[in-house]
Amino acid sequence: MKRIIKEGIALFEAESNDRKVRDIVENLLNDIKEGGDEAVRSYSEKFDKWSPESFRLTEAQIKDIVSSVSPQTIEDIKFAQAQIRNFATHQKNSMKDIEVETLPGVFLGHKNIPVNSVGCYIPGGRYPMVASAHMSVLTAKVAGVKRVIACTPPIKGEIPAETVTAMHLAGADEIYLLGGVQAIAAMALGTETIEPVDMIVGPGNAYVAEAKRQLFGKVGIDLLAGPTETLVIADHTSDAEICATDLLGQAEHGPTSPAILLTNSEELANDTLKEVERQLKTLPTADIASVSWKDYGQIILVDTVDELVEEADRIASEHVQVMTEDPRYFLENMTNYGALFLGKYTNVAYGDKVIGTNHTLPTKHGAKFTGGLWVGKFMKTCTYQEIKTPEASAMIGEYCSRLCEIEKFAGHKEQADIRVRRYKN
Repeated sequence: MKRIIKEGIALFEAESNDRKVRDIVENLLNDIKEGGDEAVRSYSEKFDKWSPESFRLTEAQIKDIVSSVSPQTIEDIKFAQAQIRNFATHQKNSMKDIEVETLPGVFLGHKNIPVNSVGCYIPGGRYPMVASAHMSVLTAKVAGVKRVIACTPPIKGEIPAETVTAMHLAGADEIYLLGGVQAIAAMALGTETIEPVDMIVGPGNAYVAEAKRQLFGKVGIDLLAGPTETLVIADHTSDAEICATDLLGQAEHGPTSPAILLTNSEELANDTLKEVERQLKTLPTADIASVSWKDYGQIILVDTVDELVEEADRIASEHVQVMTEDPRYFLENMTNYGALFLGKYTNVAYGDKVIGTNHTLPTKHGAKFTGGLWVGKFMKTCTYQEIKTPEASAMIGEYCSRLCEIEKFAGHKEQADIRVRRYKN
C-alpha cells in the first residue's frame, strides 16, 4: 500500500510546452534563419550583453584562457575526462559491425558509422556546467565524429575559463562563446561564419530545449531534457542525513527539480523530512533547493521491496539512487530509469561530474522509452545487402514478386521479375 508522507507536484510538465516559450523560440529561429550572423549578434547582445569581434575563439585565445586556469583544476578536469573516455571507449568497443550469410549466396550486414558533425551546447548561468563538455564533446570524439563544435555563453560578460578549458581538452574542433537559442540555431542552421552541423546535443533551459525540439528533423538531437530529477530509494539500512543530503544535492539544480524519497521505512521517512528542513538552514543553495523541495519534493512510503520497484518504475526518474539492503535487486528488476546509482558509497554527483558514465539523461518519464547520451547516440547503425549468386537472386525474387503483387506495387514486382527471368536456371 502506498502512502504519501510529503506531497509534491507529481506530474512534471515541461516548461517548453508553454505556448509563450514555443512562440518566442519560433520567432528567434526564424530571425536567425533569415538574418544569420547579424541576428545571432543581435540576440547575443540582448540576452548576454556579449558582442565580440568574433564569437569563435582563436587558438591563441584558447591557449591564454587555459593558462589562466589553476594546475589543480586542469588535473581534475583531465582525471574526469580520463574516466569518461575510458567508459565510452568500452561502450564503443561493444558495438560490432556484422555480416552474415543468411541464405546461400545472401549476405546481410550492418556498419556503425559516426555522425559527421556535432554541435555541443554547454550551459552557463548560475551553474557553469563544466562537466557537460566532457559528456558531449569527448563522447562524440570517442565515437569518431570528425567535426565537433561547442558553444557556451559568457557569464556576466566574463569568459568561463574552466568550461573553455574542458571543451579544449575534450577535443572540440571549434569553440564559440555563444549561448541560448542563438547558439542552438547557429549550430543547426548555420550562418555566414558557422558551418551547420548534423546533430545537436547538450542540456539547457526551457528555451534551449524548445529550440532543439523545433529543430529536430532538420538536425538530430540527443534527447529533450527537462528539469533534473532524482529518486532516492532507501530502507531501514540507510539514514536520514545521507538521504536528505542526496535529495537536496539534486534539488539545487533549479526551482522545478523533483526530488523524491521512496522508502518502506516509516521511521526513515519521518526522520528524512526533519533532516531536510535542518539542512536547508545552512545549505548555500537553499534559495533554490528550498523552492524545489517545497513544490516538487515528495516522500512516498510503501510496504514491500516489490512495491519499491513497482513505484520506482512508475516514476521513471532520471537519476535513481538505491541505498537498500540489496541494491542490486533493483538493477535486476527495475526497467525505467535514466541511470542507477547503487549503494551508499555511490551518489548522483559522482555520475554528474567524474565517475565515467554520461550525465545527459532522459527526464519527464523519458526513461520509459530511451536511455541517455552515450557513444551509440553519435553512431548510425546502417544496414547493407549483397546477393552474390544468380540462383539466390532468382529464389529471393520469386518470393518478392508474389509479395509485391499482394501490395499492388507493379514497379516493385518488376524489379524482382526481371531478375527471376534472367537468373533462374
